[in-house]
Amino acid sequence: MPPQLIVLLAALGVGGYVLRGSVKIINQGDQALVEALGKYNGKKLEPGLNFLIPVYHNVVYRDTIREKVLDVPPQQCITRDNVSISVDAVVYWRIMDMEKAYYKVEKLRDAMVNLVLTQIRSEMGKLELDQTFTARSEVNEVLLRELDIATDPWGVKVTRVELRDIVPSKAVQDSMELQMSAERKKRAAILT
Repeated sequence: MPPQLIVLLAALGVGGYVLRGSVKIINQGDQALVEALGKYNGKKLEPGLNFLIPVYHNVVYRDTIREKVLDVPPQQCITRDNVSISVDAVVYWRIMDMEKAYYKVEKLRDAMVNLVLTQIRSEMGKLELDQTFTARSEVNEVLLRELDIATDPWGVKVTRVELRDIVPSKAVQDSMELQMSAERKKRAAILT
């Protein structure tokens, strides 16, 4: 192979690498943060075609600004009357400020899950068992307000919180069934 061809291929390879590193395509609904030599200077990549200086610029964070769903796993809570229940929830949220979401908190999703879990435990601890079933919408509103305030420094907006399942322990469920059975028998006796 002639030396000129080797040089040409090497130049094309380096040129392709530089071009590939300098062009970034951001999809609709996404944003990316760019650091220049390791320092963030306020540069954000918006949807579409974006040009960067290779080696000098580095995309450090890329995420969607669309609404996301956070599925909170079931957890054990203790009500005010010392009954153990299992509660899970769904949280709808979106990133409003990409800079805060990346620089103000490490592992945003994990932080959100832990915050939601502690808030649910706190709210369930304020209620008695019977109230947990009837006050679901009020608890959702309180959780929404509290979580939105707590996540504001992270650049996150919580748009909706829904408690999905509130399940008492097996022993409590058995006791509730016995209580309902006794109530029915009592009503039947009164009617006869």
